[in-house]
Amino acid sequence: MVTPATPEETAEGAAVAEPGQASGVGRRRFLTYLMAAPTLTVAAQLVPEGEVAAAAAKSQIPVPLPPLEPMVDFADAVTMLAMPTMPLMRLEIAANNKVRFEMPRLEVGQGINTSVVMMIAEEMDAKPSDVVVEISDARPELFINHFTGFSSGVRALWQPLASMAAAARSRLVTAAGKRFGVPATDLTVSDTAVHAPDGRKLSFGELAKDAAKVTLPAVPARPKKIEQHKVLGKPMNRVDARGMVTGATKYVGDIKIPGSVVAVVVRPPTVDGKVAAFDDSSVRALPGVSDVVELPTGVAVCAENTWQALEAAKKLHVSWVPGPGARTSDTDIKATLNEKTGSMMDTLDLGDGEGKIDASFDFAGVSHSPMEVSYAVADVRRDRAEVWYPGQVGMGVQVDVAKAVGLPQPAVTAHITRAGGSFGARGFNDAVVEAARVSKAVGKPVKLMWTRNDETRHGRMRPPTHHRIIASYRGGKVRSFQQKMSGVMVDLSHGAGIVLTSEIFSAINKPVDEIVFYISQNVPYEFGLVTIDGKGERIPGVKTAEWRGVHGGSFRAAQELIVDELAAKLGKDPLKFRMDSLKTDRAKAVLKKVGVEGGWGRPMPQGWAQGLAVHEEHRSSSACLVEINATDPENPRVTKAFVAVDVGRAINPRGVEAQMQGGLIDGISTILQAGLHFDNGAVREGSFSDFKWARQRHSPLETKVFVMPPTGDPGGVGELGVPVCAGAVATAYARATGTQPRSFPINF
Repeated sequence: MVTPATPEETAEGAAVAEPGQASGVGRRRFLTYLMAAPTLTVAAQLVPEGEVAAAAAKSQIPVPLPPLEPMVDFADAVTMLAMPTMPLMRLEIAANNKVRFEMPRLEVGQGINTSVVMMIAEEMDAKPSDVVVEISDARPELFINHFTGFSSGVRALWQPLASMAAAARSRLVTAAGKRFGVPATDLTVSDTAVHAPDGRKLSFGELAKDAAKVTLPAVPARPKKIEQHKVLGKPMNRVDARGMVTGATKYVGDIKIPGSVVAVVVRPPTVDGKVAAFDDSSVRALPGVSDVVELPTGVAVCAENTWQALEAAKKLHVSWVPGPGARTSDTDIKATLNEKTGSMMDTLDLGDGEGKIDASFDFAGVSHSPMEVSYAVADVRRDRAEVWYPGQVGMGVQVDVAKAVGLPQPAVTAHITRAGGSFGARGFNDAVVEAARVSKAVGKPVKLMWTRNDETRHGRMRPPTHHRIIASYRGGKVRSFQQKMSGVMVDLSHGAGIVLTSEIFSAINKPVDEIVFYISQNVPYEFGLVTIDGKGERIPGVKTAEWRGVHGGSFRAAQELIVDELAAKLGKDPLKFRMDSLKTDRAKAVLKKVGVEGGWGRPMPQGWAQGLAVHEEHRSSSACLVEINATDPENPRVTKAFVAVDVGRAINPRGVEAQMQGGLIDGISTILQAGLHFDNGAVREGSFSDFKWARQRHSPLETKVFVMPPTGDPGGVGELGVPVCAGAVATAYARATGTQPRSFPINF
C-alpha cells in the first residue's frame, strides 16, 4: 500500500495523502510505485508463491502491467491536475443574502448541484435555500477543473470548496465582531447570519462589503470536523427538483434569441458518410425556410421554427458518399475483436489435476440516449462568437468552436448550460460545432437540434467489446484468473485525453484507452495469479465515447458469471464463495448486507432465481442482489433489487440512492434487452421503439438501496451502480434459466 505523501513529495508542494485517507496519491509517490511495482503479486493464502512463480515461468507468461485501480484512478488524476486552479473558483455573497457559487462542473442529472449546496451550507452555516449554484461559463484558466466525468466531481471539489467556504465564514465573523464591538470568538453563525451573545444578528448580505476588506481573520479559517456536521451526510431532496418537474428549469432548447433560426441536419444513411450533391430548390420555397447549408456531417436546413425545419428536411434530396465503415457489420466487428482477444491470452499450466473454465463474451454497443436530445445555440459574427451548450469539458467547447469557425479562442464566449442527461456523450461537442458553422454561414443566431434518430444512429456509443476469461482451479481453490478484453477503441480526444496524457500517467507506456482500462478495472477476488488486459481496435465508422464508466458494465458482468461458475465447479455457495475470496473488508461488508437484506438462498419457484455481484471502483465498494422471473426467458423481469454501497462518506445519501437506482435500470437494460446493431456501416436502431431501454414494466417491484456508514473520504458514485447491477442481473438470469449466457444483451 502506498503511504501518504508528505508536502515535499508532491508536485506542487501541497500535502496529498493516499486514497481513502485524503485527496489523492502524490504524483512523485505514484511514479515511484510504478517503477518499483512487483512483476508478480500473489495471494499467499490461496496459492503458494513458489507454485505460481514456477507455473508462470514454465508457461513463459509475459509480465503484464499490474492493475492500477487500487492505487490511483482517473479522479485522483483530475483532482491533482485541478488543484492549482481551485483558488480561481468564485464564491460570492450578495447583498440579498444569497451565497452564489460558480461551479466549474456540469450538472447532468447526477445531483452535483445539490451536493455543492450542502457542502457550502455546511461550512458557512448558511441555509441551503440561501445557496445558489450556477454553472460557470468556459474559463480557459480553469483548465481541467472544467472537466466533468469518471465520478470525479465531488471527490475533486469537496476539500477545496470546504476550505473556500470556511475562509469566507471566518471573514464574515471577523467583520461582524468589529460591527458588534465584541470579540469574534464570542460570535456564532447560523441561518446565513452571524449572532452576538446579546441576541443581535447581522446577515451575510449585510456583512459582505466589510468582510471583503478583511485581510487577517480573527478566527481560524478551518473546515469543520466531521462530528460537527449538521448538513453533510443527511438526506436532502434535490434543490432543483421542483424546477425540473414544473418546467421552470431552463435547458438549451429553451433559449430564444431574437432573429434566430432553427436548424436540423439531414444526415447520411451510413455513419460518417459525406455529401456528394444535393438539390435544395424545392425546399427553399417551403414556408419558413430561410437557408440550406452544407456541413461536413450533412446538410442543415434552417427555418423559422422546429416543425418547419423538420418537415423541410424530409423533402431535401441528397446523394451521399458512403461512410468508411460501409462494408462493416456486427459479424465483422465480433470477428475482429475475437481475434484480438485470442492473441492476448496467455497459457498457464499449473500441472496435473487442474480444472479450467474458458469462456468468451460479446457485448453490443450502447447508445447514450439522454432524455434531452442534443441542442446547441450559436451566434457567430465576423470577429466573435457566443455559444450555449451543455459540454462536459467547458474549455473544450471554446476550443472546438474557435477552430470550427476560424476565430481565436478568446473571441469565443461559451456558456455552459445544465444537461438533461449525458452519460459521457456531452464530452464531445458535435452539436455546438455544427451550430457554429451554420451560424457563420447564414449570418444569424442558430438553434440547432438533433432528433432522437440522430442521437441513436449518428451519436456516439459505448463500444462493442469481446471478453475472454480463463480460470483454473485445483484442490478447492482458484489458482489463476485471466480476463482479457478487446473493444472498439474508445474516443478520448476530449478532456479525458488531456488527463491521460499528462505527466501523472507518463510512466505508463500505453495508449490512452488502455490507461483507462488499467486505472478502472480490477479483480476484487483473491484468485491466485491474476492478469487482466484491455486493448482497443480502430474500426472505421464506429463512433465511440465513454459510457457510464467505459468498460465496467461489461467487464464486471463477464467476471461475475465466471465467479458463479467457479463456485459451482468447487461445490460452494455463490455468496459464501465470494465472501471467502474477496480482498477487502469493505467489499465483504456490502456483500453481507445485501445477502441479509435480500434473503439470499431462500426458496424460489421454477424459472426464478437470485443473482449476486460485487464491484469496487472510484474509491467506493458496492454489492447487488437481484431476483429475476425468467419463466419466459425472452421476457424476463427483475422483480426485486437490493444494493449496498460504501462510498467512503456520502455527502447526500438520498443522491447516492438515486444514482444507484439509475445504475440498476441501466444494468437491467444492457444485460437483458438494449443494444445497437451495426449493418453495413449503419446503426440499425433509431429510437426507443427499437433501442429497447427498460421501461416501467421492466423495473423491479421492490428496490432498496443501503448506504453504509462512513469509512473514509467521499468516493465516486455516478458510475458505480451500472457494473454491479449488470453483474447481478446476468448471474440471476443464468441461474434462473440454467444457461451460461455469453452474448449481451441476451434478447438482442
